[in-house]
Amino acid sequence: MKLVSTDRIEFLRELATEILGVYGLGRTVLAVDGTDAETRAAFADDLAAVFEEREHPVFRASLQNFRHSRAEQERFGPESPERLLRYLYDFSLLRRVLLDPFRLGGSTGFVTRAFDAARDTWIEPTWLTGPPDATLIIDGEYLNRKELRDLWSYSVLVETEADAVRFGAGVADDADLENEHTVADRLYRGQVRPRSRATAVVDLSNPHDPRRLFLDSC
Repeated sequence: MKLVSTDRIEFLRELATEILGVYGLGRTVLAVDGTDAETRAAFADDLAAVFEEREHPVFRASLQNFRHSRAEQERFGPESPERLLRYLYDFSLLRRVLLDPFRLGGSTGFVTRAFDAARDTWIEPTWLTGPPDATLIIDGEYLNRKELRDLWSYSVLVETEADAVRFGAGVADDADLENEHTVADRLYRGQVRPRSRATAVVDLSNPHDPRRLFLDSC
């Protein structure tokens, strides 16, 4: 189905052309990293819609559906920014039921949702299969960490106007520092430097008019 042309859709069409020009054949996995859950999920959804517009088979998943249970997280100590960063998500589960079987292709089944974080319970698995040439788009935070970054064919880091405030050169105010998730995000930025790891960095300060950032790596 033809999408209505907007600045955002045109940007995503150009990005899809770049990705499919290199990764259009076989099973490929595209990661959308970013701190704002709603923003990155919407970006990943819209990119998937552009793939569908081109009749390229695409599947969507979110890292939030591969969390450790609350009880499992508590095994790693009291809640803290470090625990959020290191133990919030179950990367073994992600690989076992989604990434590894997806890459196998053929009739191998894979699952795009495994855990309901809101209800803190497992989701009854729905096993999917796909054609030989297909793309999986997964969104989530911390996706450029060393445990995961080699799993992606292509990765996008989306940044919002709030990111410039939270991760800029200035010092965060006390309220910001009290937010454990914000501190975990700061740790991730400091340790991993996702801007240098992502294939593409996208400025979504104006979500209707995305801008590609080409950063000096020197």
